[in-house]
Amino acid sequence: MTMSNQQITIETTIAAPVERVWRSYTTPADITQWNFASDDWWCPSAEADVRVGGNYKARMEAKDGSFGFDFEAVYQEVEVGKTLAFEMPDGRKVRTTFKQVGDATVVTTVFDAETQNPLQMQRDGWQAILDNFRRHVET
Repeated sequence: MTMSNQQITIETTIAAPVERVWRSYTTPADITQWNFASDDWWCPSAEADVRVGGNYKARMEAKDGSFGFDFEAVYQEVEVGKTLAFEMPDGRKVRTTFKQVGDATVVTTVFDAETQNPLQMQRDGWQAILDNFRRHVET
């Protein structure tokens, strides 16, 4: 598989303390509530062994049953409340940082782009999931 060395950055600001944001980002019961890009998708199950070398797995499915896949990764860096990084089976890396700013938390994710889909499509999809996460934490 050819690796793109292009990275994409997405970000959101969440009106919540970093502890709550971190917990919602790393707890399987929460992950299933926000980990999808649009209302016609859902995340029926998630596993998160949040430690270096631990596995992450989220099942992503179209609600109509037409398509589904497992998003899997292994945690490479875990600094509670600050940094979460993992690597996908194809070698692409994802790094998310959490930064308390006043009463809010800024969540920034930088990920290695894949080569199958246009960069803007990848950015939009990941940003939609992050926006969904923000809505989940804030409600």
